[in-house]
This record gives sequence, C-alpha cells and structure tokens, in this order.
Amino acid sequence: MKKPQYLSLCGIDEAGRGPLAGPMVFAGVILTKEIKGLNDSKQLSEKKREGLFDEILENSIHKIVFSSSQEIDEFGISYCIKNSLRIITESLEASQYIFDGNSSYGFSIIEHMIKADTKVPSVSAASILAKVSRDRYMCEIAKLYPQYLFEKHKGYGTKEHTDLMEQYGLSPIHRVSFKLKKKVVEKSLFD
Repeated sequence: MKKPQYLSLCGIDEAGRGPLAGPMVFAGVILTKEIKGLNDSKQLSEKKREGLFDEILENSIHKIVFSSSQEIDEFGISYCIKNSLRIITESLEASQYIFDGNSSYGFSIIEHMIKADTKVPSVSAASILAKVSRDRYMCEIAKLYPQYLFEKHKGYGTKEHTDLMEQYGLSPIHRVSFKLKKKVVEKSLFD
C-alpha cells in the first residue's frame, strides 16, 4: 500500500521574527491525517487557531523550536533562523521540506515558497503551531511583566507597546538588538 503523500512532506513556518520582545518560534509538521480548515494562522481567528492546535498535535509528527530574545540578541536573527531549520530537519525525517518565505537560508534540502502557509496544508499547520505556541508563551510571560500588556500585542511594535517601552524601559524579554524608530528611554528592568 502506498504511503499518503502528506506523510513524506514536512511543512515549516515561524512566528515572531519581527517583534520587539519575546521569542521567535519555528514549527515543523508532517501531517499523519488530513485536517479540515487549515490556513495561514494570521487568517484564522484566535478561537479557530486554538481549536486546530490540539488537532494538529494529535495528527502529526512535529517539532517546535524556540529562540529566546537573548539568543536573538547574542547570535542574530539569521543564525537563529538557520539553527531552527537545522533542528527541524534533523528531528523530522521527510522526503520534502517546504518553508514559508523567500529563502531556504542555504539549506539545499529545503524548498521555499512564498505564501506556502496558504497553499500547503502541512505549512499551514506549522504556522498554527508556531503562532499558538508563541502567543501562549507571551500570555504567560505577561504575568511577570504586567505593565507591558504582552497578552494584548504579543511583543510586536504597536504604538501601545512602544509607548509602554518609553514609560518603563526594557524588560528582560525585550530584544535589545532591535532598534526602534523613536528613541526608547535608556532605562531597563535589568538595572
């Protein structure tokens, strides 16, 4: 009996490449069963993403990789992307790897495809795992730093967030290597 094609395809996507705070999260997913309703995580409501999250976990072989804000600051975003891709390809054996975006970051075994998260079910599933994992982390960390309202903006550079950064300085989960267009007061919770 021939293996279903989706068993040999690993979809890869990330969440949190551009925020000013928090981790970047990559996910690799090999679906073991067809899942209805998959799409780019940004196109789905939070409720729909949360509902699909457990279904994906139950019907896939997957790997989720976190790069902390400290790792991003120390090694750079490109290094963290390449390291996450390396961990996923070493952890998940597939005949094909598709990464959402316009670069394979030097990995000859990875194909890249713009908007793959809307075209390839396993990439859509990876998008959902990465985003929900990161959002849940940001809601948990918000309890430690309630003044930043991380549960609302998830660390992205919204006006509300940058205003709070100006007011309170940087928390330990802010990316100090990411520069703001407007100056954030030189104070920090590290002090």
